[in-house]
Parts: sequence; C-alpha cells; structure tokens
Amino acid sequence: LYLDEIAFDEQYNKSPKQKYSWEKTKRTSINYFIDVIGDLPIAAISRDDALSYRNWWMERMIPREEGEKPAKPNTANRHIGNMRTLHEAYFSHKGDEERLNPFRKMFFKGESRVDVPPFEDDWVRSKILAPGIFDDLRWELRCIIYVLIETGCRTSEICNLLPEDIKLKANVPFIRIRPRQNREIKTETSIRDIPLVGVALEAMRAAPEGFEHYRDRGELVSANLMKAFRQRGLFPTTDHVIYSFRHAFEKRMLEAGLDYGLRCTLMGHKTDRPAYGDGGSMAYRRDELMKIAHLVPDGLKFSD
Repeated sequence: LYLDEIAFDEQYNKSPKQKYSWEKTKRTSINYFIDVIGDLPIAAISRDDALSYRNWWMERMIPREEGEKPAKPNTANRHIGNMRTLHEAYFSHKGDEERLNPFRKMFFKGESRVDVPPFEDDWVRSKILAPGIFDDLRWELRCIIYVLIETGCRTSEICNLLPEDIKLKANVPFIRIRPRQNREIKTETSIRDIPLVGVALEAMRAAPEGFEHYRDRGELVSANLMKAFRQRGLFPTTDHVIYSFRHAFEKRMLEAGLDYGLRCTLMGHKTDRPAYGDGGSMAYRRDELMKIAHLVPDGLKFSD
C-alpha cells in the first residue's frame, strides 16, 4: 500500500534505478525492525517497541571488539526516520492524522561525517592523466573519468547525459544538467550548464551521444571506478574516493580566484547571494575554467 499508493508522488519522477534504490532503503529499514521487534501490524507498534528499536541501534553504535566498525549516527537516524515516515504517512492516508507516532523525536545527535579530501593537481597530472594508465578500461569509463575532472559533476550526472544535453556544436561546447520526468536530480540548484574544457571536451567529443551503456547505472560506474583506481594505486589515501574529483574541482576554482557566484553555479550549490543574472555567459564561464584546466597530455586515449 505504501509503495503503490501512499508514496506514489515520491516515486513519480524517479528513474527505474532510482525507484529501486529508494524502495530498497525503505525495505531495509522495515527488515531491520522486523528482525529486532518482530513482524507486527503497523497499528500494533507501541512506543516501547520503537524505544527497543532505538536501543538496538544505540548498541550497534558502540564497538564491541577491536577493529569492529560501529554503526554511524546518520545510519541509525535514516532507518529510524524511515519507520517514522512510514507510520506517519500510513495513518495520514487513513485519515488519522492525530495518532501519536511511536518513533517521534528519536534522533541521535552524534557527528559521523567523513571529510572527503580532494585530489591534488600534481597527483592528477602525474598519475591519473598519465597516458596508458586506463587503456585496458572500457572507453566509456575512461571518458567519464576525464569529464569528472574538468566539470566537477557527480558521477550520476555524467552517466545520465542524453544526446540533447551535449552541445558540442555550440560556439562554446557545454553540457546541460537537467531533471527529466523519469529521473530526478539532487536539488533544484543542480540544474546548470557547464562549459567543456581540456580533457572533458575531448572525452565528450568521443561520446557525443552520451554513455548509453551506463545510463541510469551510476552506482555501477562508481563501483567500477573505485575498483580501477584501487588496482592502479590512484588513491593517495584511504579517504580518497571518486567524489574527490568534485572536491578538487571546487578547490581549484577557489584557489584560482574564480567568483564565488560562478563557483556555486558550476558546482550546483545554493548561494546566499541575491540572484543577479544567469551566472555569466558560456564564453565567460569557459574562459574562467581555462584558468584551472589541466593540459591534455599527448597520447591520452579517449576512444577505442
């Protein structure tokens, strides 16, 4: 009932992969609850049941053995929150909005954020842009790496580019990040146009129709790239991940003195500045990004 009827609008603009991921998270939270408390009718869940579920998560947040990884507060909060949302949505749907939610006001305040470090420029140029390093990788994955470097985009944004989003014949070649009726993007500010420079331009010229093989398969791309980078020793530390390209892009813009508003526009971040104009022409954006673009190494392979 919840998936098919109550939460219909939450899924309406999701792609099949997004729907699968969304549903999997909800079902995981429910399965945790069933494992701990039992398979109860939703109307039978009491405050004591909810507290027992919370206490179970609290126990999991305390490491019992050396080297054991405890659950993080945001993990516990997500699963408790899913149960709270499910309960509230169900009884609201039934017209019982005044019913007390047994999961109300349950929240762990501990911080569990892990900072993702950026790749340093020298590392990118000497290691990641070294000709031949990715020659045995699928050409689409190679190109996605190069686009990530010079656009700061999220992996899912690049995987899901459609042919109409790739403007190679424009006076200033660029890509468009847009939502679709059957695919959501992270936030409204994620809607943006990004000029193509350096290795990103060459990569998109090799893939003018986008990356159909990996469309709506962003998690697979991330997993494959993580594996490829680990096998080649391309992560400077254990804290580095593919998302480090996005942080590196932002750091490079900051250190080169690019305007704050432009940086927010290109990153898809919300800005606290009043909106004056559209963030600058594509030529202006390209010229600014050329200040930080890596040189395209001779011999770098884009397509097979």
